[in-house]
Amino acid sequence: MYESLRLLNGTLPDGSRVDLTIADGRIRCVAPAKEPAERGSLAIASAGFEDAVRTGAVSGETSIDLGGRLVLPALVNGHAHLDKTFVGSAWQPHRPGTTVGERVTAERTIRDELDVPVAKRADALAAAMIGFGTGTVRTHVDIDPAVGLTSLQAILDLQDRLRDTLRLQVVAFPQSGIIASPGVGALLEDALRAGADAIGGLDPIGFDNDAEGHLDTVFGLAARYDVGVDIHLHDLGEPARRQYRMIAERTRRHGLSGRVVVSHAYGLGSIGVDEARRVGAEFAATGVAVMTNGPAGPMPPVLAMRGEGATVFSGSDNIRDAWWPYGDGDMLAVARQVAYQSNFRTDEELGVALDLVTASAARALGVEAYGVHEGAVADLLVIDSPSPAAAVAAHPASRLVLHGGRIVAAHLASAHVLAPSTLGVMATRP
Repeated sequence: MYESLRLLNGTLPDGSRVDLTIADGRIRCVAPAKEPAERGSLAIASAGFEDAVRTGAVSGETSIDLGGRLVLPALVNGHAHLDKTFVGSAWQPHRPGTTVGERVTAERTIRDELDVPVAKRADALAAAMIGFGTGTVRTHVDIDPAVGLTSLQAILDLQDRLRDTLRLQVVAFPQSGIIASPGVGALLEDALRAGADAIGGLDPIGFDNDAEGHLDTVFGLAARYDVGVDIHLHDLGEPARRQYRMIAERTRRHGLSGRVVVSHAYGLGSIGVDEARRVGAEFAATGVAVMTNGPAGPMPPVLAMRGEGATVFSGSDNIRDAWWPYGDGDMLAVARQVAYQSNFRTDEELGVALDLVTASAARALGVEAYGVHEGAVADLLVIDSPSPAAAVAAHPASRLVLHGGRIVAAHLASAHVLAPSTLGVMATRP
């Protein structure tokens, strides 16, 4: 661990230039930058910084002149499926399915054929996420009679192994339904006892055909074990609207405000903007958040929902698995996808897209002490970008990633090491 780390001449999203002092895993001081350094190569003053880049660990005092680069809080992936990914294994051709049920069946078949264990594949994808600058991931893990708690245990072990580089929240997810798969309700309770952080759900009407029974099980377990709720909801039209009402009512009844998420919520893109606004107001009042990954089909009207006070945020969803052959784990790419699907063009709108993978996602997941301010946990992403809007619209190559004040990844297009005595010299152009 560093005795102290100083990030000099960084640019905050509001355009201000600052020097950051980090110690004991937190931002201890945010002060106006002493020198208006031009954007050039990263200037590093520390013996052995090259080792830090390779290993993510260095002792002693380290200072880095950022040359005006943008400093963001670490990205937040609000919805992933680490146990499903094929990353780390051979390429798997996609096997299409028209309905959720057909895709679940195809996934089970592929799962039985894979010869690379969940732990290795999940670890490979998590490493990629860290490299892109993600500090927190909420991952859903399949719980069904065939797999039991095997995948859950693999992800809980990963959660423990990565505690110094990536914060994982684990959701026990009934991919095969609850009512449609007898015994899953008991398995979900076992998963919560084993250490899952939240309980999931899946299309109470569209998949389980029993909204009351499904939601009673999910919310009953959430209340009993004092955990949050995250429900996949793909249904459209009036069935979706009915379920939104039921979820909001149960959130209020069980005192779970701020701890319930409706993931995907495709139906919000199928019921008209005025009706979606009414749902947004209801969700804002009851503390229900909405996750969208910018799908190819209908999606929530982000600006309209936010205008009603609802929390909307983003996640990657599936990455190279039986459901979706695309993705690499970069949340800036997800922000870009949401912006594209929402027809965002102005800097303000692109800033909203970035907020969906930073502050709003952190709020929805209950990440504490988040941000770039004194006292915040030093989970940071430094990128070679002139503004938040440009970070979304373009693809910044250089990234310096900190987790708890420790450098955990560095992809630097240009950097040079300065002797400690030259600290304060402006970064030179590459």
